[in-house]
Amino acid sequence: MKTTFKNRIALYYMIATAIVVAVLYAVLYFTVKGTVYQNIDSTLSYEANKHTKEIKFVGDTIYFINKAEWEEREHREAQVNPVFIQILNDNGRLMDKSPNLKEQQLPFYQSRFGEHFDTRLNNRAIRQVQLPVRHNGATRGYILAAVSLEPAREILRDLNSILQISYPMVLIGLFFISRFLAGRSIIPVRRITDTSRRITQNNLKERVPLPANEDELYDMADSINALLERIENAMQRERQFTSDASHELRTPLSSLRGTLEVLIRKPRTQTEYEEKIRYSLTEIDRMTGILEQLLLLARFYDTRKPNPEDQVALIALIDEILSRQTPAIEQKKLKIKFDAPAEDTIVPRYYANLILDNVINNAIKYSDPQKEIHIHIIKSGDNVICKVEDQGIGIKQEDITHLFNPFFRSGALDHKHISGTGLGLSIAQKAAEAINAELSVDSELQKGTTVTIKFNRQ
Repeated sequence: MKTTFKNRIALYYMIATAIVVAVLYAVLYFTVKGTVYQNIDSTLSYEANKHTKEIKFVGDTIYFINKAEWEEREHREAQVNPVFIQILNDNGRLMDKSPNLKEQQLPFYQSRFGEHFDTRLNNRAIRQVQLPVRHNGATRGYILAAVSLEPAREILRDLNSILQISYPMVLIGLFFISRFLAGRSIIPVRRITDTSRRITQNNLKERVPLPANEDELYDMADSINALLERIENAMQRERQFTSDASHELRTPLSSLRGTLEVLIRKPRTQTEYEEKIRYSLTEIDRMTGILEQLLLLARFYDTRKPNPEDQVALIALIDEILSRQTPAIEQKKLKIKFDAPAEDTIVPRYYANLILDNVINNAIKYSDPQKEIHIHIIKSGDNVICKVEDQGIGIKQEDITHLFNPFFRSGALDHKHISGTGLGLSIAQKAAEAINAELSVDSELQKGTTVTIKFNRQ
């Protein structure tokens, strides 16, 4: 059976309450019953001991010394719950009894001395006690005291009926009260649900209203708002990325189209054809590079961990990268200063290569000719810090926070002669995140840039 969350809360609360109330009712009933019986037993013991002192022994006969006065008192007074008294000799034969017993006689049990027990008199329930009567150090007989149990049992029956009738009524009342309270408690949940239904891809600005009390529902609403914030930022980055990618690809395509249209307008010389074709090939290479980098960025959305077996020494990796960049270094007549500790460090080859290749390539690309690039590795506890410092054009302070955005290039219009797509540092940042490394940039315009890579222990 399908039930609402509100009804389930009320049902669970009612079940738990039913168990508690049942226990409380049982404790109440048995407490009252014990108290009633304790009062009856106290009365019986008192009456039996009191009348023991009003007994007279004459030979083998035992009788009450003030029985006439007793009978007269019973005629004058209306006894609500009379006590029956009876005396037996040591053989269990009746010696005397209270006037209110008339022709009846209390039952006698040889083995039940000193204890209170339930029995019957004239088919009516009574409570009885039997005590020995001693004279001159010997047991001469027994005194029996009894009182009717009918009033006590009537009280207990009434109490039991009240508890049985009130039990389901209490549970039903508690169900509706708890259902009402549960309904009020889940109002924030309904608001969260309604807000979530209104949120679409084109409506990510709306947020879940936070409850007044900072409880678990407040934490849930706050977490949902934080999730929506991250989704909105991711969607904005995706739109910006798509827009930038389209723009970057549209430019070389437009150049190719324009070049080819110019070629077919009229016959050209062999030299002109070769020049335009070379230019077209350059634009195709540029588009190919952009596409490869875009595919590389898309690959980082894969959550697979790096292969632990694909490791390389950090110093060897940097030497390998510098060897690949030798033509560019020699062209600008740069000096490379490489400081490394005696103890080498092992890093993931694939991701560390992406990070260092982009960082070192940028240092070479943006360095002024005949300057120095300083690469130094520092051990910091279990971690390793690699710094790449150049003496180049530097970066504006307001642009540093945007460096890791795809297609962003600081001062691109001021440095048209420097080729690039603005994807290198984005790729480096994604690679750093994949291996739990940290990437930071510090720069000063016209003085140089320092990129710090911190390889944390895996």
